[in-house]
Amino acid sequence: MITPAPPKVFSDNRRTAARRRSRSLQRQPDAARYILDDMVEDVLERLAFLRLNPRRALIIGDWTGALAVQLRTTGCDVTVAEPADGFIEEQPFPENGFDLVASLGTLDTVNDLPGALIHIRNALAPEGLAIASFMGAGSLPQLRAAMLDADGERPAPRLHPMVDVRAGGQLLQRAGWSDPVVDSRSLDVRFRSLDSLVADLRAQALGNVLMRAGPALGRTALATARAAFGVRTVERFEILTLSGWRR
Repeated sequence: MITPAPPKVFSDNRRTAARRRSRSLQRQPDAARYILDDMVEDVLERLAFLRLNPRRALIIGDWTGALAVQLRTTGCDVTVAEPADGFIEEQPFPENGFDLVASLGTLDTVNDLPGALIHIRNALAPEGLAIASFMGAGSLPQLRAAMLDADGERPAPRLHPMVDVRAGGQLLQRAGWSDPVVDSRSLDVRFRSLDSLVADLRAQALGNVLMRAGPALGRTALATARAAFGVRTVERFEILTLSGWRR
């Protein structure tokens, strides 16, 4: 029996372009990178709590390089992978036997999330640990509200669907992760305008990469969105973290 391919919700080309654009924007000294910084710090705190010193690690999506630098100071052999450079999370990984696989900020825009989680598990050595962090349900409520105001009676797909804690737990069980743990934390950021939020999203590869994205906002709609967001200057990012072992 042939398993049908998952639906194409996200555009591979738009996803790659967004991550490459982000990497270019990160060359600016004031580029926003607080989401990935938070994820890196969280991974390091989890490893310290578990007193885990991996000998081999695969780091996916950390374009800052900060996590790899920290792990290498402990003597860890680190392999770095980036979707913008052709690494495909929805196919079997070219290497395995890792004591740690950390995926940061990429799994929320794959079309086959269960398959990607299975490939992460298969890349682990026995007793290896996987940690995956990405944007979860509850993120960007103020932006969503502003877009609904701008679109009026004909809302367009502008922000992609996101995974919540409950769905994350079900996905880990389906993917065969042992002792799965799912948690979510919020990061609140104050913005001076809608445009400053959009700039931060682009700099961090968090923009719309849907296969069927909505049309660009017209001048009037954009003015409506800016006005709606103007009184909602604190935006929330919900970071979902999945972790588990290969037993």
